[in-house]
Amino acid sequence: MKKFFMFAIVALLVSSCQNDDSSADSSFSIKAAGADYSGYPATVQTVSGDITTNTTWTSDKVWEINGVVRVKSGATLTIQAGTYIKAKPLAAGVATGVLVITKTGKINAQGTANAPIIFTSYNLLDGNAGTTATPGDFAGVVILGDAPVNNGSVTNIIEGLGDQPNVSDFYYGGANSTHNGGTISYVRIEFAGRILDAATGVEINGLTFGGVGSATVVNHVQVSYGRDDSFEFFGGTVNATHLVSFAPDDDNFDFDLGYTGTITKAIALADINSTHSTSGTAPNLSPDSNGIELDNNAGGTSTALITRPVISQLSIIGVSTPAAANSYENGIHVRRLGQISLTDATVTGYNRGINWEAPSLSSNSSWSAISIHGYVNPVLPTTTVLGFGNTTSTVNPGTKWSLTQPFFNDGALNFTGATGAFKTEALWTNTWTKFTGF
Repeated sequence: MKKFFMFAIVALLVSSCQNDDSSADSSFSIKAAGADYSGYPATVQTVSGDITTNTTWTSDKVWEINGVVRVKSGATLTIQAGTYIKAKPLAAGVATGVLVITKTGKINAQGTANAPIIFTSYNLLDGNAGTTATPGDFAGVVILGDAPVNNGSVTNIIEGLGDQPNVSDFYYGGANSTHNGGTISYVRIEFAGRILDAATGVEINGLTFGGVGSATVVNHVQVSYGRDDSFEFFGGTVNATHLVSFAPDDDNFDFDLGYTGTITKAIALADINSTHSTSGTAPNLSPDSNGIELDNNAGGTSTALITRPVISQLSIIGVSTPAAANSYENGIHVRRLGQISLTDATVTGYNRGINWEAPSLSSNSSWSAISIHGYVNPVLPTTTVLGFGNTTSTVNPGTKWSLTQPFFNDGALNFTGATGAFKTEALWTNTWTKFTGF
């Protein structure tokens, strides 16, 4: 298996504080063959341009995306279980390996627990043990729809693709809250991300939703080692379950522009040896990576539709020492008038647990059965606040919120316990996820 080691400078400074047993199998369970890279097909089929008729990508080939592939004009792209997809390497700065499901297209990507669909680095599928994967080797998956966005526009251009021709293919937003973009289930997206403008944060994430509606089915999706966010939701009402975010450069989950769907059973997991985003200008750089980043819009203006994800059974797991936590910003960052609803959530491994940045107010959000740890400051109101209750806030992680060993850099992961993401379903991450062997 190939190994992926990308050390941020700050990681070098704190490595003495980490028990980084990279040879350990830091996974939730022994993986089935379908969840690994052995035996991928020798045949490579390159695709480019528009998909305008119903099309199937079969599991007997590796599918190579050349540039930006758009599914449109009423077409559905079906991807068989166990299929591998990679990007065709192109010149630096050229968008490659982008799969876009437009407003007028659908995806039917239904993997299984033993045969997930895998979007990954071409360097992991080249037959050369000497090459290693890097964030940005695959640009990302984008799903667009005509569900409501709080700026009222139907011609929003999805972030990260504004430099492409025919930008109307990348529009999102509308009035159809039940828009159906198809199904994405048992899917892994690895080493994704495209940076269009780092200074302004215009980038493609691992999996991006723009104005996607509630009839779209999303479950059992893992995004790993992204160059930007793992998951980002720009408006819309899409609901999702069983999400895994692992070692992104920036945020694990990002919500903007009036997103109001529900997220059930989700985990964010940090790797100190990944890259870490920063803000500011050198030498005055500040960490900018969060478990959740949430805002109403870029200007922080009040709108009739407010960003307010409803999240239940959530675990945000950072790193196991305060020194390592200096590479990150907040467990949860609520800002620019954004709001959040949390139930059965645990947050640990960040210096600050929750940051309520004005004009966002904790009193406009709601939660119950929450345990927040922050090495420096948990930032959670007391249980006497009207409407809130059954909360725990501490600067001491204690027994790791009843999870046996949740920190990736401390050896083999063990999420045995009944808190957060595993409150009602034990170890649902087994088999189809991947945390080692890159």
